Amino acid sequence: MNLFRDWLPAFILFLFGFFLWEISVKIFDVPDWLLPAPSQIIVELLNSFMLLLMHSQVTVKEIFFGLTISLILAFSLSIAISWSSIINKAVFPFVITSQIIPIFTLAPLIVVWFGTGIASKIVVVVLFTFFPVVITTVNGLKSSDKVMVDMFKTLGANKFQIYLKLYIPGALPQIFSGIKVASVLAVIGAVIGEWIGSSAGLGWLIKLSGPQFKTERVFASIFALSVIAIALYLFTILLEKFILKRYPKN
Repeated sequence: MNLFRDWLPAFILFLFGFFLWEISVKIFDVPDWLLPAPSQIIVELLNSFMLLLMHSQVTVKEIFFGLTISLILAFSLSIAISWSSIINKAVFPFVITSQIIPIFTLAPLIVVWFGTGIASKIVVVVLFTFFPVVITTVNGLKSSDKVMVDMFKTLGANKFQIYLKLYIPGALPQIFSGIKVASVLAVIGAVIGEWIGSSAGLGWLIKLSGPQFKTERVFASIFALSVIAIALYLFTILLEKFILKRYPKN
């Protein structure tokens, strides 16, 4: 209920924007191929529902596998970086410098190396989502109260127990902040991967529909991508609330 109330102003603004868009297109007599009215986009959503659903399934699969692999790698590396100062000094600079090269420029090479199948899309999603999760997780693991750490050591806790009972629980808010960012970036990564080389997916459908001046289908695909991104973001928020609420009971 609180989540609905928090999002209500944004939803009202969204409806107002669509109403203004509809009226403006009619008043200024904008051609359909240039900017279709929201009502035309809704009609396209209904007419092409099965087509959009089919390509959405492809994109969601890429996002799911890419984000899952990214989170596993990011969490493992983050713990290793915070665990050992040697690993931190050796690896962390490369994590930072990996963002110097725009990932979009690497996408064509990734398609060459991994092909036009799902593997190349997964790699692109991993590259897009890996960095924010590592940064926020490392910062969270390093932000534990030194007094609490000393108390754990005084009570005889080993390093593994301190991580399990103090570092990781204390870092959960920052970890989920990184996951929220990654959940949105995963959608962008999947679209870019499909845009560079694919035969299915919403990104491929947008690429195919644009030159054919099927602008309403482009907007319908964008709407489907927005729904996926919002659903993934809301799922992350609900998961965060669930875990943070239950943790003190453990």
